[in-house]
Amino acid sequence: MASFVLAIDQGTTGTTAALMDESGRVRAKVNTEFAQMYPKPGWVEHSPDDIWKSVVRSVKSIMQKQICRPSNIVAIGITNQRETALLWDRFTSQPFNNAIVWQCRRTTDFCNSLKKSGVEGMVKRRSGLLLDPYFSGSKFRWLIKNTPGVATKLRKGRVIAGTIDSYLLWRLTGGQVHVTDVTNASRTSLMNLSSLSWDKELLSVFEIPRDILPRICASSGIMGSTLGFPGLPDGIPISGVAGDQQAALFGQTCFNVGDVKCTFGTGSFILMNTGEKKLQSKTNLLTTVAWQLEKDKRATYAIEGGAFVCGAAVQWIRDGLKFISKASDIERLANEVIDHNGVEFVPALTGLGAPHWSPEARGTVTGLTRGTERGHIARATLDAMALQNMDIITAMERDLGKRVKGLKVDGGASENNLLMQIQADVVGRQLIRPALTESTVAGACYLAGLGVELWKGKKMLREIWKADRVFKVSWTQKKRAQRIKSWRAAIQKTTLES
Repeated sequence: MASFVLAIDQGTTGTTAALMDESGRVRAKVNTEFAQMYPKPGWVEHSPDDIWKSVVRSVKSIMQKQICRPSNIVAIGITNQRETALLWDRFTSQPFNNAIVWQCRRTTDFCNSLKKSGVEGMVKRRSGLLLDPYFSGSKFRWLIKNTPGVATKLRKGRVIAGTIDSYLLWRLTGGQVHVTDVTNASRTSLMNLSSLSWDKELLSVFEIPRDILPRICASSGIMGSTLGFPGLPDGIPISGVAGDQQAALFGQTCFNVGDVKCTFGTGSFILMNTGEKKLQSKTNLLTTVAWQLEKDKRATYAIEGGAFVCGAAVQWIRDGLKFISKASDIERLANEVIDHNGVEFVPALTGLGAPHWSPEARGTVTGLTRGTERGHIARATLDAMALQNMDIITAMERDLGKRVKGLKVDGGASENNLLMQIQADVVGRQLIRPALTESTVAGACYLAGLGVELWKGKKMLREIWKADRVFKVSWTQKKRAQRIKSWRAAIQKTTLES
């Protein structure tokens, strides 16, 4: 009987369900989008009910394709938008408020107050993270302090908290399991990177009660089983969980120290495997858990840098400026011109992430002339997506003390050949694109399959992974230096104005 792994990839704009067979081939996938909410400038929210409905609809739709019987699914893997935080009722499973999305900046003032109090060094040493509204800890605190009725429910023991993986595990298991994995826990500012447990001092800083948080477990291994999920039998093991970027690192089989991947999604995120070493960045990058397999006593770590707006910039070009009708049209429009013609777009639409960490920064478009066409703005958008990543890779190389040899790429925008060539040119390194660009899905499936021993080890996964195309550097060093100089001048102007 053929065996399949079901992946649930719960992302920022929608949920993808995918079925992978034993050979590592994705046989089907379905995506269901849901609404984004912007109640105030800099605020971003999701309805937890919308998220859950998108999961149910995607799984229902993929099972209707009749690729396999429900009984052929041997494991479920979850990968998710990280840092997004919510509270819900322990007894009714009803959320108390909308989820605060990772992009949301509403806790900027609180994070700044913590910086002024002098605790950022301690927070970074213990959690690997900077004090920024990006991470979950300040979001949990905001929800506790600002959601009507929560204080009373807290006293009654009804409130539980989690990131999206925890919420999905809770719902998939019929409210029987309240856990998170080490990768998601490492994005909260509340977990000690050395002990892989909730840290008493960090909890105190963010004013979070320990008893509302989930139990932390490994990324691969049976965490619970389905109970009452529409269209699936009870008892399917949920045996792989990882935040989307760590799942992508695992899905790219970046198993060696120094391996690097870049995921082009709503934001762009670059992770480098540092093995069992917790590398403390000197360039404002983050130290995070890459994964932990159930059989391993120690975790594998990574350093990470993320740009908050990547594919979201293309969405803005499509929906805000209405230059294109669908996201993939950006490549055609950008190819109408030979270069950016001096136009610079800094897509700080929700602040600037690594290595700048300027939450107050706002997007800018500069260098416009009478000769500027829509194609130049489209080209500047693709350039900006690549140049943000160049800044992060440069910072990584400073931390590592040597050059990165190459870069594996994935995510929806990695299918844009022009963008991938620009990325290779601005970083001066070759890019490798896999045959399966949904590396988050691959990682969720690999972790879940390992968790039930569908695959016996990472060696088998290396054999499954296949490359699609290599993008080689075409620019001269002089051209690269000129392009970077123009970009950095635009970045400086953006951060000064903020």
